Amino acid sequence: MQMSKVSKCDVTGCAYNTDNQCHAYAITIGNSGTPKCDTLCMASGKTDDTNSTAGVGACKTTSCKANKGFECTAPEITVGFQGNEADCLSFTPR
Repeated sequence: MQMSKVSKCDVTGCAYNTDNQCHAYAITIGNSGTPKCDTLCMASGKTDDTNSTAGVGACKTTSCKANKGFECTAPEITVGFQGNEADCLSFTPR
């Protein structure tokens, strides 16, 4: 299975975010109820590795249509704020 890519991230305060791109190697999304970004790291510093583009390593939001066995099957996702939470904005309820 190909890892889903994070095509855009609007959480500019995250240490992994540079120019609206996530540079963590892989992120984890949510829990059974909410699609929050569990990899979020609010910090004043930024990662030095801006060559990599994040993928979705695991998705714990089993209520999402794209979740198959805790893996994301969407080709790509976007991350941004939903209220005060950094969420997967590509979440689609079953």
